[in-house]
Amino acid sequence: MTLRVPVALGDRGYDIVIGTGAVADLATVLAGRARVAIVSQATIAAAHAPVVESALTGAGIEHELFLMGDGEASKSLATLDELCSRFAARGLLRGDAIVALGGGVVGDVAGFAASVYHRGIDVVQVPTTLLAMVDSAIGGKTGVNLAQGKNLVGAFHQPRAVLADPAVLATLADREFRCGLGEVAKYALMGDAELLDAVDGDRVAILDRDADALARIIGRSAAIKSAYVVADEFERLGRRAHLNYGHTLAHALETVADHAVAHGEAVAVGLVFAGALAGALDRIDATAVAMHERIVAGLGLPVRAPGSLHRADLLTVMRRDKKAAGGLTFVLAGPQGLERVDDPPVAALDVAFAAVGITR
Repeated sequence: MTLRVPVALGDRGYDIVIGTGAVADLATVLAGRARVAIVSQATIAAAHAPVVESALTGAGIEHELFLMGDGEASKSLATLDELCSRFAARGLLRGDAIVALGGGVVGDVAGFAASVYHRGIDVVQVPTTLLAMVDSAIGGKTGVNLAQGKNLVGAFHQPRAVLADPAVLATLADREFRCGLGEVAKYALMGDAELLDAVDGDRVAILDRDADALARIIGRSAAIKSAYVVADEFERLGRRAHLNYGHTLAHALETVADHAVAHGEAVAVGLVFAGALAGALDRIDATAVAMHERIVAGLGLPVRAPGSLHRADLLTVMRRDKKAAGGLTFVLAGPQGLERVDDPPVAALDVAFAAVGITR
């Protein structure tokens, strides 16, 4: 099964290709390029770079592998500086391109490097994690972290293509696979009935990594994100901010826990928080609140935050969220769908924090 999901941005539009052997499309996407830099991490490159290199070699494109460090600590301005300096030393030019081979960290850093190197060169995203396939590789949001929070420095830079092969997920570590399911749960709880039914009804096949089940949820998640990107590419109209559903608390959890909580795990807890907060504000009923926890738990994801975290620390980081305008800003479900909600009352926050086990 091969699916093509268009991101219809006019002359900057591109396809998200989902299927076995999707990487072979590199030959077409990058036809005519003289040189390509493949940015990856050592473990990922050992498993998947040969396929990328074979596709480029077959197309007669010169290429070189550039490795970066692992983990959120490598998603930094220092890594960006190092990569761009190495590109320059190797003579990478404006007409050349970058292939981002990896998960969200690689995609964000390599994409940001592509956005600023020579004031912008092309990038192709080749995601190797479920989280990247359904979310971070799509839509052109790139960036690095600061000590004060995630993704505080970055740029919008659309890729030339996203090439996702679900077969690579067969060997993905269990925790990392489930982290991707955190973003799938987000899309399902954003109000998409088709994906909600698939996640709720096919959870056994999904957790068993059945190829067809994965293709369906990846394709539907990609289509949802594509629609939001097309409607609000630069997040200026407020609509694309809906893609941050559950993320206000999630990003704070990651920062305060010094990334001991993985992104998908944090999103899962953030979704439960967002559902409880919406319920406390009478925006959704008790059944909808309970559904948030049921969907998250059914995918084997956490529904409670680590007990060592403090509410005050989390609130400090949440006020620095990119959506915020000086206070606390959330995307919450309601009668009209997802909407921005600013500065909810303390009593409602009490309910939401208690729902995810944060009581101090």
